[in-house]
Amino acid sequence: MIAIGSDHGGYELAQKICKHLEEKGLEYKYFGTYNGEKVDYPDIALPVAKSVSCGEAEKGFLICGTGIGMSIAANKVKGIRAAVCTDHFSTKFTRLHNDTNILCLGGRVLGDLFALELVDIFLETEYEGGRHQARLDKIKQIEDEN
Repeated sequence: MIAIGSDHGGYELAQKICKHLEEKGLEYKYFGTYNGEKVDYPDIALPVAKSVSCGEAEKGFLICGTGIGMSIAANKVKGIRAAVCTDHFSTKFTRLHNDTNILCLGGRVLGDLFALELVDIFLETEYEGGRHQARLDKIKQIEDEN
């Protein structure tokens, strides 16, 4: 299952991502906003991040105006590695090398079709492991100590 959430700045793009996932036959849970009215992004990022962190969802997508606010909020949850991506290369390598579990997108930054390409790259790219795992272990250690 995939967790998805958006604030008002990302509402329209989030709806298009949901439709895209439906067309691909992928199961998702949407955490809001439900009408595009103003909402505070941490109120959406937290339940999406917790859903991924506890294993209810395998991956997540958070969409706000730039993706930055959502990523800041989501990364406060233990076990979350959320990244803002605006290009193919970063989206691919954030999965390959960082095993990110939430992709944050900017509804006011990206075109819809391009954003859907990033969604597909994120979903289709597997973590490489190997030499990258030691770095993730260090991040987990920092997380456990704080």
